Amino acid sequence: MDKKTFRKICIDKAKKNKNVNTYKVDKLLNIELYKYIKKEKSKTVMLYVPLKNEVNISNLIIKLRREKRTLLVPFMEGESFSLVEYRLPLSKKQFGVKEPKNTNKYKHRIDLAIVPIIGTDSTLRRVGFGKGFYDRFFEKNHKRINKILFVGRTYCVSSEIISDDYDVKGDFYLTAKNCHYKSYLKRKSRI
Repeated sequence: MDKKTFRKICIDKAKKNKNVNTYKVDKLLNIELYKYIKKEKSKTVMLYVPLKNEVNISNLIIKLRREKRTLLVPFMEGESFSLVEYRLPLSKKQFGVKEPKNTNKYKHRIDLAIVPIIGTDSTLRRVGFGKGFYDRFFEKNHKRINKILFVGRTYCVSSEIISDDYDVKGDFYLTAKNCHYKSYLKRKSRI
């Protein structure tokens, strides 16, 4: 199986789960993400402004802003993005992505990066929507990011290694059912 086929399988699987209460799933994931951030004492967190098909982490963002943590979100720049501090108001850009108008790039250490995911394989490399924005960003910035946590509503893991060396490699994969580590995925691959 190739990555393109796997991506389609994962997207179809997510569409079949539309009957699942996404509000409930997202709320559960927000709680688990918050617990993890507290446990790790993460002060600087890279997040994303959610699209319709991604886990809605808006409540998590609100909670973390109240705690005065440094929150960073992608700011689109051509074929990749840079990070800027999360500030309101947000404006809609390419692919319907919302981002702050602030263009002051953040170049310091990041405790935790929370990245949306469609699926992965046993190497815990990200399969996204196929545009490569995250891959290009992490290729240049991986040394200043302490941990990478993938988050998705649906558990979708390939039993075959379908990722490429340039795909973002995570430390954890959090879904509505569980938090998975690399060693767990090697034993429990499904597709």
